[in-house]
Amino acid sequence: MALTHNLGFPRIGARRELKQALEAYWRKNIDAKQLQDQAKAIRKENWLLQKKTGLNLIPVGDFALYDHMLNMTALLGAIPDRFNSTQYDTMLDLYFAMARGTANQSAMEMTKWFNTNYHYIVPEFNSHTHFQITSEQLFDEINEAKALGISPKVVLIGPLTYLFLGKETEVNFNRLDLLPRLLPAYHEILSRIAALGVQWVQIDEPCLAFDLEEIWLEKLSEAYTTLRGSGPQLLLTTYFDAIDEHAARLKALPVDGLHIDLCRAPHQLDTFLADYPVNKVLSLGIIDGRNVWRADLSQALATLSQAQSFLGERLWIAPSCSLLHCPVDLELETRLDGEIKNWLAFSVQKLNEIVILGRGLNQGEASIQTSLQESVEARQARQQSKRIHHPVVQERVKKLTQRDCQRHLPFAQRQSLQQQYFQLPLLPTTTIGSFPQTTEIRKARAAFRKGEFSHVDYLEAMRAEIQNVIQQQEEIGLDVLVHGEAERNDMVEYFGEQLWGYAFTENGWVQSYGSRCVKPPILYGDIYRPEAMTVNWISYAQTLTSKPVKGMLTGPVTMLMWSFIRDDQPYSETALQLALAIRDEVKDLEQAGIGMIQIDEPAFREGLPLKKSAWSEYLQWAVKAFRIASSGIKDETQIHTHMCYSEFHDILPAIAEMDADVITIETSRSRMELLDAFAQFAYPNEIGPGVYDIHSPRIPDTDEMLALLEKALRCIPPQQLWVNPDCGLKTRNWAETDVALKKMVSAAHILRNRIVA
Repeated sequence: MALTHNLGFPRIGARRELKQALEAYWRKNIDAKQLQDQAKAIRKENWLLQKKTGLNLIPVGDFALYDHMLNMTALLGAIPDRFNSTQYDTMLDLYFAMARGTANQSAMEMTKWFNTNYHYIVPEFNSHTHFQITSEQLFDEINEAKALGISPKVVLIGPLTYLFLGKETEVNFNRLDLLPRLLPAYHEILSRIAALGVQWVQIDEPCLAFDLEEIWLEKLSEAYTTLRGSGPQLLLTTYFDAIDEHAARLKALPVDGLHIDLCRAPHQLDTFLADYPVNKVLSLGIIDGRNVWRADLSQALATLSQAQSFLGERLWIAPSCSLLHCPVDLELETRLDGEIKNWLAFSVQKLNEIVILGRGLNQGEASIQTSLQESVEARQARQQSKRIHHPVVQERVKKLTQRDCQRHLPFAQRQSLQQQYFQLPLLPTTTIGSFPQTTEIRKARAAFRKGEFSHVDYLEAMRAEIQNVIQQQEEIGLDVLVHGEAERNDMVEYFGEQLWGYAFTENGWVQSYGSRCVKPPILYGDIYRPEAMTVNWISYAQTLTSKPVKGMLTGPVTMLMWSFIRDDQPYSETALQLALAIRDEVKDLEQAGIGMIQIDEPAFREGLPLKKSAWSEYLQWAVKAFRIASSGIKDETQIHTHMCYSEFHDILPAIAEMDADVITIETSRSRMELLDAFAQFAYPNEIGPGVYDIHSPRIPDTDEMLALLEKALRCIPPQQLWVNPDCGLKTRNWAETDVALKKMVSAAHILRNRIVA
């Protein structure tokens, strides 16, 4: 009998109950027990929902109050030295201090989880790092699940991936040297899991999808040889890309099974089936855990049937990866267009697809004939829908030439023209775009959506917010202003709502980090901009001040990567369609007198394939898309872009090729480490490294920001340096924002005066 299981379930709750509880706890509106009770209720609902679908094994340990990598850091006791545990009353206080920082301590770094929009907390390692179990949370959750009659499969981040995704905080230290210290802690964890009656542990090693150096692969064998016999059976789990180049090594590992991703890398199945060990199960990720389209059940069943002929009862069926990256339940969507809804599957529906496939294998194709027919009809309806294709858009893409990808003059000449035009001081100060999304703003947007506000009422409310933001920035003393984005719900969803080819959900939330949830729009067809999207708001803001106001747009790559992307044409084609829509908006802003336009691309690095062999193709079309969006304008018009929470050192030539006049980046959590790479590369354009972390409630002193700017000046000439926060300020409150920005401006003035003197 083929066995069905899940690799992980969304932990935010069907209606973002975890977000609400976390933020209530941080505001001190509820206590720790109330927070933990709400978390327990979400886990219970998730487990019982999965049990109801008929899955054979249900994941336990996939839940986190903030992040699953941070959970592993807490479980392993790998607490950075700078977080003195005696300063915190409880493990929960320490946990959130590491994630968010405190008044006296900056947070741990945060970066993207592989090539997804999920952010994880980066472990910190040095020669003093030691490992011992310091959290009981995992073991408590196992007991919770068993009390509910759940057959648990415990989920752990594997030792190799845990080390690989961390960072050294000590010069001339290699984190891989910690493996001998780490493995005894894993052995103890596994032994305790076995003692609780758990038979299977899903031990995730997604780092195998990267191009690993041989030393890491050698340590993989060493690690699992050491862990052999620790108690439970181990399912070594990989996802996000092919690992067939390691097939022989993985088959030889002393583990009890492997999981491979057949959605991102379907070609690798044959390699694994050949001579697959008779004592191992093989789990096939046949349902896409990262997108929302219904599966082709007939094709999936054919693939599984082929595998079953080799594996027999050793075949397991699963999603490609954790369903963390998908919304919870399509049935919650009561307003979604029925035609489009029929093309989709969210987490609950994906689990049902897995169970249907398991039944088809175990009981015969006739037992699922109705489901197979529904799948065929849904796919045919989508392929034949007139809503998918727009001939005008396709023709514009075909007619693009190299000239459409270029500014008229090279940067050095543009820079001179822009300096003359804007007359900005050295170290100009600005922000990334958004300002606090207050309760009043959210209420006004909600009232407008419900029809309680007329269009005029809403316009007046948003204009009042823009007036306030402009006034506040003038008082703070910023050199380049923004309109604050009061009218925007999300940087992708807002634009998608105004473009043809997008659909939207009510409850299609996914976790980005901590309590931050996003609702990715569904990109189902050719993209077309029917009218200007931002011009009225930005133009109004510019009438309120003599200082330049930046137009704020989301770039084509981020619009692509932060949507659920159509899977019926290459990503590159969709990116160029998006680029043309943004290009039209850039031209309209310029025509309206806006001289600075920021085209944010925080997902640029995120879209990079895990395999370096595929980088060149991706970077070629991603850079092209940005340049199409940002070209076709006067040289005096200054193009900004923003990127955050990613490592850029290995793609700096491509970032330079984007040819933005100014790039702003996140650097405060890493203490400006990223700038070393920009300096070594001799990045030619202007740079704004973030001087304080907006994702933490901690407000650094002026001296701390000044020290970061002084460090930045060692890498960047003062004529190229901008001063700004790490990211947008929508998640902060006005009290924090006002104080932090005044300190930032003060630091810039102090340093500016020193340079001039």
